[in-house]
Amino acid sequence: MNIVVDARWTRTDQHDGISRYGASLIEALHHLHPVTMLIHDERQLRLLPEGVPHLKVNSPFSPRELWLSRTLNRLGADVVFSPLQVIGGFRRKYRLVLTLHDLIYYRHPEPPGFLPLPVRIAWRLYHKAFWPQRVMLNRADAVVTVSETTRKLIAEHRLTRRPVTVVHNAPSPLPEGDGPDAAGAAEGGPRELVYMGSFMPYKNVETLISGMALLPGYRLHLVSRIAPQREAELRAQLPPGADVVFWRGIGESDYQRLLGRASALVTASRDEGFGLPIIEAMNAGTPVVCSDLEIFHEVTGGHAEFFDPGSSKDFAAAVRRVEDDRVRADLVAAARGQAAEFTWNNSARRLLELMRDLVR
Repeated sequence: MNIVVDARWTRTDQHDGISRYGASLIEALHHLHPVTMLIHDERQLRLLPEGVPHLKVNSPFSPRELWLSRTLNRLGADVVFSPLQVIGGFRRKYRLVLTLHDLIYYRHPEPPGFLPLPVRIAWRLYHKAFWPQRVMLNRADAVVTVSETTRKLIAEHRLTRRPVTVVHNAPSPLPEGDGPDAAGAAEGGPRELVYMGSFMPYKNVETLISGMALLPGYRLHLVSRIAPQREAELRAQLPPGADVVFWRGIGESDYQRLLGRASALVTASRDEGFGLPIIEAMNAGTPVVCSDLEIFHEVTGGHAEFFDPGSSKDFAAAVRRVEDDRVRADLVAAARGQAAEFTWNNSARRLLELMRDLVR
């Protein structure tokens, strides 16, 4: 079986969620079955696993995308997997598996800022109605999504006639020697809270910031990259005396060290398709304080402190609950057991099984 995976959504500098999902699945699949990657920029190889054969083709934003299937047919592909629901080409001879991560952008239609302007315009138009999504997904032979919560939403909105399989996200393995600081804070310093994620409006970082007025002695680390204008907007909302650090991007080793000594990973998101930072924190032995969302209950198995994302007071109270040593220890132990169920090896095996079923 000749498997081709579309790796053209891999970033060239630092992974985002979709980039990490695709790259991690490729690495795990590679150990189970030979895989060929599609790239469009040699720099993408920095964030992709070594030793996996690759083919450089057009950018997914190029007009040549319409004829990509010809290249894949010549390559002799049996199954093509895309970590998104878009991949071009007509008259394909291979089986096609597409991915729909979530339905967030139907409720929050602002597109990611890194996309070219024409793509951002098309993005907004695409999410005005469900029928374009149905057309896209029904082109495939099977659809993958990252959670049971999203799978239910796909069925609820009748987005595809194709079978839908859950292939979970998973945390990256912890580096050797990295682990949690049982005290949950640097010696003699403030108790530390970590937010990892974008700063798009639905992420609701404002609730975290306003909640810091009720958490003296705590420091909030906003570790992701952020546009200067968005940072200025958030800085203008800082309560007097609030201890908030804007990292503007963080390396993996620094992130793991920070996470290991943090009192909690926090998120006030109003919508999510999975919540990979939550699983990363659980795997690292760091308590999770998060919005009371169905998807977060699924991912954490209930082993987190939940709060109303509209209430900074509720957020602060949830943070205070993990100050208790017994509560913290019980939460960490249960969460680690839950996180152990999410591995890239398990996800790759499920995806490979789906692919084998398609070509039988």
